[in-house]
Amino acid sequence: MRVVESHAVELTILGLQALVTTLLAVVNLGLWRQEGRPAYLSWAASWACYAARLVFISLFVVSRNEVWLFLHQVATGVTALLLLWAAVQFSRGTPFRRRYLWALPAIVLWSSFAVFGLHNLAVAGLSSAVALSAVTLWTAWVFWRHQRRSGSVSARVLAWTFLLWGLHHLDYPLLRPLGSGVLFGAMVDVVFIVAAAAGMVFLGLTEGRDALAARSAQLEQLTHLLLRAQEEERRRIARDLHDEAGQLLTAVKIDLDLDGRSEAAALVARALNQVRDIGNLLRPSTLDDLGLLPSLRSLVEDFGRRYRIEATLDAPASLPPLPAEGDVALYRIIQEALTNVARHASARAVRVGVTVTPEGIRLAVQDDGAGANEAPVPRLGLLGIRERVVALGGKLALTTGEGTGFCLEATIPRAGAG
Repeated sequence: MRVVESHAVELTILGLQALVTTLLAVVNLGLWRQEGRPAYLSWAASWACYAARLVFISLFVVSRNEVWLFLHQVATGVTALLLLWAAVQFSRGTPFRRRYLWALPAIVLWSSFAVFGLHNLAVAGLSSAVALSAVTLWTAWVFWRHQRRSGSVSARVLAWTFLLWGLHHLDYPLLRPLGSGVLFGAMVDVVFIVAAAAGMVFLGLTEGRDALAARSAQLEQLTHLLLRAQEEERRRIARDLHDEAGQLLTAVKIDLDLDGRSEAAALVARALNQVRDIGNLLRPSTLDDLGLLPSLRSLVEDFGRRYRIEATLDAPASLPPLPAEGDVALYRIIQEALTNVARHASARAVRVGVTVTPEGIRLAVQDDGAGANEAPVPRLGLLGIRERVVALGGKLALTTGEGTGFCLEATIPRAGAG
């Protein structure tokens, strides 16, 4: 009982350290379950082992049983290796190999020799401090290299934290032999533990955010390439329909007219008109030959005639330059918006507005349908519109209300706009 009282301060500090490291192990375990990164699991294991070594040394302080000192030595070595392994996993994604397990029997053998063979607490403590310091400094070097590759501020903080912590481990033979300087050393350890854990969490969150941003950028680029490929394929099919199927049907119609077979010629004429309509839907020839505004007027007029919906277009006489492929995207946005009106709005009239603003070109497609109290379900057509607007750096808004119809608004920036 007197031994416990004489070491009350030491045990209190060790208990505080054990509590902090246990909480950090739980936090990293939660991050591993959420993110799935193996490094978090290794960090959780390392902090758990760190807590275990503190428990073992506390039990040794109370009982002076060398078994607890031996377990403390083993836990110290395992903790050091797990910290290093977690850093390597996070920085390089190195897979685990069975040959790494040789370190475990080496740690056990050395701990057994230092504690039970030498029976020298100073040697055992010094070897533990040197081993932990060496691996901590190695961990600092790993994070420093990672910072040089990635430019991460969190990695730099971790590099400095582990560097200073590794040097601090070496103060054992100067400040903490046989218990002296425990309060100072233990409190500094707590600071380094918290700093290292916070740096690891922030590093994981930052790199996760950067990875998500990179994937989003790649997805946007892929979407842009897919839209371009889609337009090229539409143009090719439309050209083939016009040059081959259209000309062939025209020749057949002429032959039937010459033979006086008017009924067959009429059927071929209907088929020819359908081929032309499909070609215009795929890629209107007016868009390449006459430009955007004539194509929009033709689109709106054809929509009103086809679906028997009163359709009007309000547009200026000319438009400012648009980004690359902006004419095609603007045409497709309005085309898909009108298709959605025909399919879902139950409208009798629709108004298409094109205006020039300081920000760029503003599109508005407003119908007088039933509308809805809730936002519409993002169907494939609406998703396609959104992708085209985002690809051009524009903004999209869709408003509705029961009895007020739907209004789709999009703003497309001018060419060269930031």
